[in-house]
Amino acid sequence: MGRAGADEQTGDMIARVALKDRSAFSKLYTENAPKLFGICLRILRNRTEAEEALQEVFVKIWQRADRFAPGQASAAAWLAAVARNHAIDAVRARRPSASDIDEAYDLADEAPDPEHVAVLSSEGRQIDACMEELDAERARAVKGAYVEGLSYQELAERYGVPLNTMRTWLRRSLIRLRECLER
Repeated sequence: MGRAGADEQTGDMIARVALKDRSAFSKLYTENAPKLFGICLRILRNRTEAEEALQEVFVKIWQRADRFAPGQASAAAWLAAVARNHAIDAVRARRPSASDIDEAYDLADEAPDPEHVAVLSSEGRQIDACMEELDAERARAVKGAYVEGLSYQELAERYGVPLNTMRTWLRRSLIRLRECLER
């Protein structure tokens, strides 16, 4: 099975985990734990901390699987981002110097090939341009949900709106972003 097929299969498992399918979660863990452990270990540089972080990463995956949006990112990239962000948060929790955090970011990212960098840069500019078309408050909420990993409840509290209003904001904003990106 090619990389795209494997990623699609991983995406399907994440979708089943979002429905609280324990067998899919078990399979997702078995197939992805070694890579995610490697990410945690590279950033934390401590095997015990990396093992603890890996368990916490999978708790987050179980709780947040419904946030995975196929088509916006590959399943493998989404899983890696959850692990990387959690490990970086753990580094920050130790209260290291700023240079340690910068070094953790550098270690967390494997060097992509130049073509991949060019594509990502172009896509990033397009996403930034589309984000600017959104109402500023809605754009900040989208970034909070999909970049910072905040829950809908946390965002609703932050912006002082009901939970269903926040869901509507995010859904409509994502629709507008998709329409903008398809132009």
